[in-house]
Amino acid sequence: MSAAVVFVAEIGDKSQLMALSFATRLPLLPVVAGIVCATALLTGLSVVVGNVAADLIPARAALAVSAALFAAFGLWTLRGGEEDDEEDKLSDQGGTGSRLPFFAVFATFTLAELGDKTMLATVTLAANAPALATWAGATTGMVGANLLAVGLGRALGAAVPERLLRVGSAVLFFAVAALLAVQAVRVD
Repeated sequence: MSAAVVFVAEIGDKSQLMALSFATRLPLLPVVAGIVCATALLTGLSVVVGNVAADLIPARAALAVSAALFAAFGLWTLRGGEEDDEEDKLSDQGGTGSRLPFFAVFATFTLAELGDKTMLATVTLAANAPALATWAGATTGMVGANLLAVGLGRALGAAVPERLLRVGSAVLFFAVAALLAVQAVRVD
C-alpha cells in the first residue's frame, strides 16, 4: 500500500519537476543515484517517526488522525501549484558547472522534500504498518514516480494537463482517507 500511496503523492509534485530538470542538465547516473539515496534517507526518517508515534498513540486515534491527514493531503494536492522560492532556488543549484552532481541532487531532494506531503504520508503509513515494508514501499513509490519523470516527463508534460494530474492524485488521497476512517470506526 505504501508504494502506491507515495507514488500517487509524487505525481505532479515538485520533486518530479526537479528530476526532469536535473536529468536534462546532469549525467543520468548521478541524478538517479542522488534521487534514490535522498529518498531512502527521508523515508527511513519518516518510518522511524511513524513507528515512535504508533507506540504512543492508541490504534483508533492513530487511524482517525491518519484519515484526517490523508483528507488534508487531498485538499493540499487540489490546491497545488504553489512552490516556495527557496525550493525553486534549490532546484537550480548543481547545474552543468557542478563538480559533484550526485551531492547537488541528493542535497536538493533532501531539503526540498523535508516536511513534504510524501514524507508526512510515509509517517502516517508507518504508524499503522510494519516499518521495513513501509520503508521499502515508500522508497519504491517515490523513486518510481521520479524515475518516470526522468524518462517520460517531457513527453507527458505536454500531453497531460497538470490540473488533471492534481485532481486524480487528490481523489486517490480522499479514497485512502475514507478507507482509514472506516478502519478507525471498526477497530476495537
